[in-house]
Amino acid sequence: MPRVTRGSKARRRRNKILKRARGFVGGRKLYRQGRETVEKGLVYAYRDRKVRKREFRRLWIVRINAAARLQGLSYSTLMHGLKQAGVEVDRKSLAEMAVNEKAAFVELVNVAKSKLAA
Repeated sequence: MPRVTRGSKARRRRNKILKRARGFVGGRKLYRQGRETVEKGLVYAYRDRKVRKREFRRLWIVRINAAARLQGLSYSTLMHGLKQAGVEVDRKSLAEMAVNEKAAFVELVNVAKSKLAA
């Protein structure tokens, strides 16, 4: 049976890991530790892509709540009133309105208030 040196394939595989490990400190730039760190980093990246979505939703809710309370409503009553009024605006857009387009947000709050009063 012929001898297999595995030179180019193995080198290519290692270089792929070492390229991702650039900027790491100490022994983490070496192949074995670098591979562990890169793999763990990929796990964190996958997990945190989902966490980022949660964090943004929390931020939007905080902004909407703050703006709604200035108008005399809580977040939950505002959302309930908008749902009853049939207004379908997502939280991202609503938070953007609350920060940058206050007049439009106040109109939506008034729509929600009128539906809640009726």
